[in-house]
Amino acid sequence: MVFSSILFMFIYLPIILAVYYICPLKWRNFWLFIVNFVFYGWGEPVYIVLMLFSIFINYINGLFIEKYKKTDRKRAKAVLVVNIVINLSLLVFFKYFDLLANTLNQMVGSVLILPLNLALPIGISFYTFQTMSYPIDLYRGDTRVEKNFINFGSYVALFPQLIAGPIVRFKDIADQLRSRIHSSDKFSSGVRRFTVGLAKKVLIANNVGILWDTYAAMPASELTVVGSWLGIIAFTFQIYFDFSGYSDMAIGLGRMIGFEFLENFNYPYISKTVTEFWRRWHISLSTWFRDYVYIPLGGNRKGKRRQLLNILIVWALTGLWHGANWTFLVWGMYYAAFLIIEKLWLLKALDRSPNFVGHIYTVLVVICGWVI
Repeated sequence: MVFSSILFMFIYLPIILAVYYICPLKWRNFWLFIVNFVFYGWGEPVYIVLMLFSIFINYINGLFIEKYKKTDRKRAKAVLVVNIVINLSLLVFFKYFDLLANTLNQMVGSVLILPLNLALPIGISFYTFQTMSYPIDLYRGDTRVEKNFINFGSYVALFPQLIAGPIVRFKDIADQLRSRIHSSDKFSSGVRRFTVGLAKKVLIANNVGILWDTYAAMPASELTVVGSWLGIIAFTFQIYFDFSGYSDMAIGLGRMIGFEFLENFNYPYISKTVTEFWRRWHISLSTWFRDYVYIPLGGNRKGKRRQLLNILIVWALTGLWHGANWTFLVWGMYYAAFLIIEKLWLLKALDRSPNFVGHIYTVLVVICGWVI
């Protein structure tokens, strides 16, 4: 079920909102808990079990981490490590098993492992990162433990941001799960934001995407330089308006039920460097990798060589997060190369150059990146 569908907008959403505002305050999270799973299981009901398992494991391990983090730090860390392994194992199995199996089969020249051809559980890349951030923050002392299973389950499966983000950390909405503000102004703001996102998706992304689809379907012999550039530029706009449109709709839906999510896009195509672009594009993902991978690896605190290695690791993982194909690893390394070059010398050169030089450079790098 997608936000722009007739089913969602004219049946599912009105029912959710009507019952939500009729319910007493203490029952609203329970209602969200129920409708989240209706939304999640609409296409593949079997994966409701997977979601419930993920919620239960992270909820229980969170309680154990809270119990031991002050009295037995080693045991708390062991629970955290086990929890991370479980989350990553689920993600790797459902998203990357076939990629690894096919790669191994190609390397040895025979079928050693049969691909499973499983349908990818909706939102697993997003909610896995959410569930991993919770126990890590708990262990670090950056958030409080959630003892209410319904509240925690509502957070993990919250339908507005389940499909395409933003990646919401528990510490950012922990207080909102217990008590959040509802007002006509906030609701109307949510409706406006949802409408803006819907327009981006339906009126711009879908229509611009037609041009890209036409180009992508053409035989190589019929492609022209001008046509190729038009197709690539169309895809550049399509992916932005599609993705940012979903984020706008998610933020708007969140406001309709009292939640405030952090922004996920901040006009990325006006950036003057690739570094700046990734501070403006899919902000919740880039900050997640910064806080839970880059900084724990040492960030920029252990010398220039270690910093550059950390960038390579982060962007290898970022690329693979986007898709189960080695092309995405190449895409991640592509951006890592430019980020490293900027760290070494290019940022200083761009600072001394007119702004339009940085804009042109960044747009060209990004466009070529989408081609990969």
